[in-house]
Amino acid sequence: MMRFDTSQQMKLGQQMKLSPRMIQSMEILQMPILALQERIDQELETNIALEVNEEQAAGPTETDRDRDIESQEMVVGDTTHDGADDFARLDSMEKTYREAFDNEYSSGSLSSSRLSGERDAKMDAMASIRARGERLSEQVLHQWTFAEVDEEIGRAGRIILEYLNDDGLLEADLETILEQRGGSEEARGLDLDSFQEALTAIHHWIEPAGLAARSIKECLLLQVDALERAKDAEESEPWEDVRRLIDGHMDDLVQNRLPRIVQETGLDMDRVREAMNLMHRLDLAPGKRLVSEDVKPILPDVIVEYDEENDAYIAALCDGVIPPLRVSPRYEEMSKDKEFDKETREFLGRSVGNARWIIESINQRKNSLLRVVNVVLTRQREYFDIGPQQLKPLPMVEVADQLGIHVATVSRAVADKWMQTPRGIVPLRRFFSGGTETATGENMSWEAVKAVLQEIVAAEDKSHPLSDEAIAAELKERGIDIARRTVVKYRQQLGIPPGRLRKQY
Repeated sequence: MMRFDTSQQMKLGQQMKLSPRMIQSMEILQMPILALQERIDQELETNIALEVNEEQAAGPTETDRDRDIESQEMVVGDTTHDGADDFARLDSMEKTYREAFDNEYSSGSLSSSRLSGERDAKMDAMASIRARGERLSEQVLHQWTFAEVDEEIGRAGRIILEYLNDDGLLEADLETILEQRGGSEEARGLDLDSFQEALTAIHHWIEPAGLAARSIKECLLLQVDALERAKDAEESEPWEDVRRLIDGHMDDLVQNRLPRIVQETGLDMDRVREAMNLMHRLDLAPGKRLVSEDVKPILPDVIVEYDEENDAYIAALCDGVIPPLRVSPRYEEMSKDKEFDKETREFLGRSVGNARWIIESINQRKNSLLRVVNVVLTRQREYFDIGPQQLKPLPMVEVADQLGIHVATVSRAVADKWMQTPRGIVPLRRFFSGGTETATGENMSWEAVKAVLQEIVAAEDKSHPLSDEAIAAELKERGIDIARRTVVKYRQQLGIPPGRLRKQY
């Protein structure tokens, strides 16, 4: 017989919970400079108590006057009273702060400045933003509208162009396209011959050459056809050799088996190499030529320069894009003014508190980042003097212990940050890694081992490239004893192909 009963127990424990402000502080610490700039812009838009301190700015900047006008309306409209009370509070604000309203924050001054022909910085910034480029599908469909084909082939072509991937290649064969779209209204009356004729027309009318190819080989051959049609009669470039190699010896080209190609084609090595040099004019992804990828700019968070007088490296934060911020004195005073009701003062008080916290978080980010960088400059001095081969192991735990902070703080401080040094712009995290001990007892980071490996490959005889075992043996001669599989891993991380593909005939 089962028995059920209830009981009470007391349990003693500790839990650590992060407040929303602490989470915000950690997020700001982890942000790179461009993301921080965007975050500050958002805070300036949403927090009426946060403003740019123009007195500390390098020069006069355009203040967001419209935002402040709307902010004053938000202070009044944020309460839950009726409209009459809102207008009464607005009238009280205008009487109390008439001088401020009539100064830079008055709508009248805004109108007069705009009517006088002065440029609006916000409008200039919006006008400078690059418009979104057309997608690949939009561009090829626009080109297809100019193709001289009948209505049936035009419909089939539009369906085919919907199946292009980002590289501009056709993702499905024509049978699959017909099977998937055969029941649609646009595909009514179309058969496989219609799709085949449309694909041939696409290869003729749509540029660049190679678009809508069903394979890499077909893509390259279509480009060879276009280049042959475009060349002058006097040109003697051996495109026929290129076609022959692509059509019949693609695998041998990929595997760098040039002697086999010479044996099977009867061409001499010079002609094969000349044809391979011409292949560099071909594109494996012609669609990328129409749609350029958005490359995010890299803006260093820290700039390191060498001070010859003191024989030391000096670090400075690259925070020129970050405007100096302050808590608005006007709204801070209004938050304590009992002329306003309790809800308005509470709203202003929260805004002032959030503004103080964001400013404190930014200052803390600057301080933490600079302290970590100074440790790097001390511990990695030989890197800056000699080069990447002298990079030392520097675990984040050691830096955290030295600075008296948590290791997570160090990790967030260096995450996604870049450092401009006399040796170029490098990610800050590169200076933090484990390593190994050389035969001479010297500590060397894994990044330094990779640099030595790259140096060995760069100096090898390209007609007899080193195997992975030979690279491991060369490293061992330099006092770095690592396994062959480690060599393979680092070689792949550096984008270095295996020996047989590095061989030059």
